[in-house]
Amino acid sequence: MHTHFHPKFSIVTVTYNAGEVLEDTIQSIITQTYRNVEYIIVDGASTDNTMHIINRYREHINTVVSEPDKGLYDAMNKGLALATGDYVSFLNAGDCLHEDDTLQAIVRSVQTAHENAAATPPDVIYGHTALVDSEGHFIRMRRLTPPEHLTWKSFKQGMTVCHQAFFARRELAPAYDLQYRFSADFDWCIRIMKKSQTLHNTRLTLIDYLDEGLTTRNRRASLIERFHIMCRHYGTIGTVMHHFWFAIRLLTNRKKA
Repeated sequence: MHTHFHPKFSIVTVTYNAGEVLEDTIQSIITQTYRNVEYIIVDGASTDNTMHIINRYREHINTVVSEPDKGLYDAMNKGLALATGDYVSFLNAGDCLHEDDTLQAIVRSVQTAHENAAATPPDVIYGHTALVDSEGHFIRMRRLTPPEHLTWKSFKQGMTVCHQAFFARRELAPAYDLQYRFSADFDWCIRIMKKSQTLHNTRLTLIDYLDEGLTTRNRRASLIERFHIMCRHYGTIGTVMHHFWFAIRLLTNRKKA
């Protein structure tokens, strides 16, 4: 079966005034040795040189949208609606595929794992993430490492697979839930995994993630959202028990607020 595994990857980049970091991201996709790729850029009507950079590479990009949106996840939903590939993944401006042959290595990894099996293609393909600085130099591997066998329950520990290193079968991918402003990707991954039969660990570094660091305020808002998402999927009591000290901090902070 998997000797004929030749999926089309839809890769979506959402941008807004990302001119400083976008070029590396585009180049990491258009230089891939694996060619069955659809590249989609959804721009939120940038006012810097973002569109100038996009237009320079226009012939290599399948779809470009530039219009105002209601935020990051609204733009990602637009990208999802435009995607036609077998697998979809989201690569933020500033983030890059790790090597020029990353997509080829993903395909080879799946083929090797299922060489002797008449299995259906995996529903989710995942791997590791390296943190890099603005020059693209390696800083360290991401602290949360992907589990050997990923399931929807794996995210009880937090987001053990970086959103960018999570490739989902497009037909299983729902719209992002816009009630979450900072952590809709966390919820999105869990919902996909709940529907997934086979989740394939490539054991490869797939993504170079630009380590810019969220503002403290956004980080706190993001953690609160994640806590609510965990309660929704894993139950409130289990989540509070599992993240006891975090829950205490959350409650005391709320009282102060």
